[in-house]
Amino acid sequence: MFERFGDLPLHVLVIHLAVVVLPVAALTAIVFALVPKWRWFLRWPALLLGLGALVCAFVAKKSGDAFLAALPQLEKLVALHRSRANLLLWLVLVFAVLVVVAFLVLSGPTALANGRGAKATKSRPLELLVSAAVVVVGVVVIYQTIRTGDAGARAVWQGLLPK
Repeated sequence: MFERFGDLPLHVLVIHLAVVVLPVAALTAIVFALVPKWRWFLRWPALLLGLGALVCAFVAKKSGDAFLAALPQLEKLVALHRSRANLLLWLVLVFAVLVVVAFLVLSGPTALANGRGAKATKSRPLELLVSAAVVVVGVVVIYQTIRTGDAGARAVWQGLLPK
């Protein structure tokens, strides 16, 4: 199921989606956490992108495993990339859970003039804790996405490009 899409290995296609969606999801969630004025606008995009990032990371991981199963001679070449991808999947899982919590907990003013649609503040310390967690884990997800992609690119292109 995760091996091919048409004539291409699925992993080759999915990684490009993951490299875009994971940082965009993290940046959206960070802005959602840090800018209360924009929460009314970013609440749903942050949630959908956070959950979408988890799906992308999962499919990238599974398609990478299928790709490696089809070409086991690549095992040593992609070992670093694979270990970073394993960590990234767990980080994105934590990130997605935090985004769901932020969606439920973080309040902010609404764009509606009459105030309908605004969420009441549940607990200021809880809001600060959730906001800080989203920011920290979001930054770590971006960093780990870059590290994972770099390791994969080096595994593919090491020695193939002219110096």
